[in-house]
Amino acid sequence: MKLTLAEPTYLKDSISIISDLVNEGRFKITPNAIELVAMDPANVAMVIFKLFSSAFTEYKVDKEVEIAINLSNLKQILRRAGPNDMLSLELDPQNKLRIQLKGDSVRTFNLPLIELEEKQQKIPDLSFPITIETASSVLNSAVEDADIVSESITLSAEPKRFTVLAEGDLSQAHIDIPEGKTTKIKTTGTEKVKAKYSIEYLKKMISASKISDNVTIQFNKDYPLKLEYKAVDRVLLSFILAPRVEND
Repeated sequence: MKLTLAEPTYLKDSISIISDLVNEGRFKITPNAIELVAMDPANVAMVIFKLFSSAFTEYKVDKEVEIAINLSNLKQILRRAGPNDMLSLELDPQNKLRIQLKGDSVRTFNLPLIELEEKQQKIPDLSFPITIETASSVLNSAVEDADIVSESITLSAEPKRFTVLAEGDLSQAHIDIPEGKTTKIKTTGTEKVKAKYSIEYLKKMISASKISDNVTIQFNKDYPLKLEYKAVDRVLLSFILAPRVEND
């Protein structure tokens, strides 16, 4: 296999975001994409990543390959890639991933592959009554506002209205996001749907605004949240986050 990227940013930013949630990952390299599905160590969040073959200037994959890598190590190498570098990936005979960065100089790194005992994660089959499409900056701002007062965030949606709430011991934050030019809200019913999630995890996930100006948000009552960021024909980065269920 030999893969070459003229724009390393999509891979560099994606791995930087994923490595904040997952330590090690198993990549499946198919004739169509590099794919990763992984759970964080606490089994609270899942990451789904696809970097499509159309993002590459060269994409030679004779047969499907699976490789497991320490993501922190991969992130450190990719951080060395400049915006104008050509980045190529190859497997060498010593069972290492060779990463080459070509710019004013040619830099070659060999990253050892690791053994992962756990099987490939399966993406759960989820259905949602609420789908919100909005600017990534709108969600980022709401999460940052909520983070001032609480460790958890309540998402609430009904036809034409999306609300983000946070409550601390004394303080409250209420962010109202009406449907309009920036925000589209699709619901399958008329009832209000509310669910609570961890801000700590959300802060890591919304970093994916680096790769897309828009985000799709889906959730249900006491049900996982799904966030999806994509750049068409380039990259897809999705997250599934378990809810924080109320004890009352």
